[in-house]
Amino acid sequence: MPPTSGPGGISHHQHLKGYWLTLSNGGIFTFGAATSLGSTVGLALNAPIVDMVSTADSKGYWMVASDGGIFTFGDAGFYGSTGGWHLNKPIVGMAATPDGGGYWLVASDGGIFSFGDAQYYGSTGALVLNKPIVHMVATPDGGGYWLAASDGGIFAFGDASYYGSTGGWTLNKPIVGMDATPDGGGYWLAASDGGIFAFGDASYYGSTGSRHLNAPITGIQASPTGSGYWLVSKDGGIFAFGDAHFYGSTGGRHLSDPTVAIS
Repeated sequence: MPPTSGPGGISHHQHLKGYWLTLSNGGIFTFGAATSLGSTVGLALNAPIVDMVSTADSKGYWMVASDGGIFTFGDAGFYGSTGGWHLNKPIVGMAATPDGGGYWLVASDGGIFSFGDAQYYGSTGALVLNKPIVHMVATPDGGGYWLAASDGGIFAFGDASYYGSTGGWTLNKPIVGMDATPDGGGYWLAASDGGIFAFGDASYYGSTGSRHLNAPITGIQASPTGSGYWLVSKDGGIFAFGDAHFYGSTGGRHLSDPTVAIS
């Protein structure tokens, strides 16, 4: 199954029993079987890191900054970036193609930038959005993608199907992340309080919506089977539900920068 991502950047792993946490300075924390392949700590970044996506074999990863600058590690290939471009809005996330031969970047206005073998299927760049786009997820075959807005509005392109949204709902907190089921037949939306909204064949396994959190949730990642998910908070706290296993967190550590992605 392909890697899929966004802020909190998320990607599916077929066998990896662990995960990476990424900070806005590009710092990496590894847990379980995840190993560090490099980071941008020590580099003078033009813009903060906003997302991370791992390769399907878990032997590499990409980081993307809010200016669309791309940093590659391990077997992740570089196919281009918007680092030197004038953007209408900042980049908020990315997703990779199933073979790792390309990737998409998404801006907060829903503008899409495709590189390598990633195909362009449409965007919301010319639309007037009620709320900004916060996350992007590719379909399992890479033939489409979903964009999620902070009000939970969903925009489906290519072979991505629409299964519902929270666009017309009154939410306690804004949506910050999204992930899809392995077959692409559904998806979850996660709010900053850890509230979970499940659509299509995505099942609900629990949330932190009623808990007192030390820091807001920044992303969600589905387990490889789709029968569970992890939530990550700004301080690197991890909350595991369903068959998603807890491998550790940075919840009790003092971090130099906020956690922006789990992969």
